[in-house]
Amino acid sequence: MTQWQDRKIVGDLHEHRVATALRARGWTVHPCGQGTYPHAVRDALRRTRSALRQFPDLIAARGSDIVTIDAKDHMPSATTNRYAISTATINAGLQFTAVHAPTPLYYVFGNLKVLTPAEVLHYTDHALRHPSGAYHLVSTHRAHFFDDVFGTAAALAA
Repeated sequence: MTQWQDRKIVGDLHEHRVATALRARGWTVHPCGQGTYPHAVRDALRRTRSALRQFPDLIAARGSDIVTIDAKDHMPSATTNRYAISTATINAGLQFTAVHAPTPLYYVFGNLKVLTPAEVLHYTDHALRHPSGAYHLVSTHRAHFFDDVFGTAAALAA
C-alpha cells in the first residue's frame, strides 16, 4: 500500500466520523471533493498544484444553513499542541471561501475542534512559521469546540 493510500484510509475514517457527528446534530451531509472523483481524475490532480486538490471533503445543510468541511485528521501534534495546516491548503481555502461566500469552510481536526482558513491565517500571521514556510502552525487552544459551531446532539433530542 502506498503512503497516499494509507493517508486516504485514515482520512476517510475521519470524514465518516465528522459526517456522523454532523448528522447527530441534524445536518444532512454529502461527500464532495477529491475523494469522490474517479481514480483517473484523482491521479491527474495529484500531478498539479490546482486548488481543486484542496476542495472540501463534505457539504452539509440544516434548514437554510449550508457549510463545507475539510476534515483534517493527522492533527494536532501530540508534542506541540499545534495544528500544522499546509500553506497550499490555507490558500485554497481562502480562495474557496471568497468564491463561494457566504458559504463557510471549516477545518475539522482529529480532536473535533474547528477553525476557518481566515482564522488560521489570522492566528499565524504574526507568529513564528514552520521553518520551511510550507505550514501554518496554530495553537489547538485557538480552535472552537465542534458543538459551539455545529450545535449539540443533546439539544436536538430535547
